[in-house]
Amino acid sequence: MNVAVRVGRPDDAAVLREIEVRAGKQFRSVGLADIADNEPAAVETLIGYMNGGRCWVAVDGNDQPIGYLLIDEVDDNAHIEQVSVDPHHQRKGVGRTLIGQARTWAHDTGRIAVTLTTFREVPWNAPLYAHLDFSVLTDDEIGPRLRALRREEIARGLDQLSPRVCMRLAL
Repeated sequence: MNVAVRVGRPDDAAVLREIEVRAGKQFRSVGLADIADNEPAAVETLIGYMNGGRCWVAVDGNDQPIGYLLIDEVDDNAHIEQVSVDPHHQRKGVGRTLIGQARTWAHDTGRIAVTLTTFREVPWNAPLYAHLDFSVLTDDEIGPRLRALRREEIARGLDQLSPRVCMRLAL
């Protein structure tokens, strides 16, 4: 599947929330109902990423969103805050294309890596990112802001649901 990616627009926000809800439902299949029930990012939050030039949308041939990517800056790296692909379009290279966009943005803004946090054992999380050349960071490789993000995840109970890891893609 040939996937086009464009910068997110405010009128995409509601659809991006729907994509995240649909994609999130898959977590039920691995016993993570609490994750499946998580509220997606607010429209205002998504528009903030769009206005900051850190939201990209994968679209079909009719320019309809089928996936999206949000990027933060963490420890001078591009950090994937969220990547979601509509389940009807998964396993077709959409996620890989969005990760490629993260790499491009990182390179273009002088970053040396792309980071993320994810579930270690969920098949479409850490194992997929490892397939895309991300590696799990050891404790001493985790920067201060990424470490703070992990503490926030732990405080929200995410590690009680399933172990999480920090991963990095060196550029």
